Amino acid sequence: MTSTTATPPVLRIADVSHTYSGQRRRTTVLKSIDYVFERGTFYTILGPSGSGKTTLLSLASGLDTPTKGTISFDGQDLTALGLGRYRNKHAATIFQQYNLLTYMTALQNVTTAMEITGTKPASGSRKAHALRLLEDMGLDKAMATRNVLQLSGGQQQRVAIARALACDVDILFADEPTGNLDEDTAQGIIDTFRELAHEQGTCVVVVTHSQHLAAQSDRVLHLRKGKLTEQVNAR
Repeated sequence: MTSTTATPPVLRIADVSHTYSGQRRRTTVLKSIDYVFERGTFYTILGPSGSGKTTLLSLASGLDTPTKGTISFDGQDLTALGLGRYRNKHAATIFQQYNLLTYMTALQNVTTAMEITGTKPASGSRKAHALRLLEDMGLDKAMATRNVLQLSGGQQQRVAIARALACDVDILFADEPTGNLDEDTAQGIIDTFRELAHEQGTCVVVVTHSQHLAAQSDRVLHLRKGKLTEQVNAR
């Protein structure tokens, strides 16, 4: 009789709690959360302000470690894998505050991310690939070669998205990625997330307040009072 071994989920959150210590009290924002994220699926996380959405994203993306519980990638605990290695090789994050290198141009921000992660495009140079991604985000060559501080907030957000998309990763995290974008550009980003999940097998996890965005994802997670519940959308 032949035995088969199930493939581990790309990301598993097991009995995770997280507590912040203030001057006068400790605040627990996440309470014994268990959840499994799969490849090829587009997830959104909804919840009121202060519910812990960004905290959960920080833990899942390897920017912080939980007070209790474990988070694993492909069956390996992130602390054993190494948080730096996980972030460089397997996960990319689109930050709400962009976190761009402000002494660089938009183009340099994208190509530098590719160099750090060792990402090589299937065809052409890193520069050519970065320019294509920025153009897809609505930034022409003139904008791409400007210092990012010379760009508007919405344009900087598009650079941050292009930078994350440039890295060939297993999981893409995003914190309010469409917040400063016009309706057409925002829809284009949502379509890109769906394509990454359904055609390239990427696990996409987005924190958002947008019901419109959530309605187009595969699974909607609601975070309230430290607990996570799930809603499955029809594709």
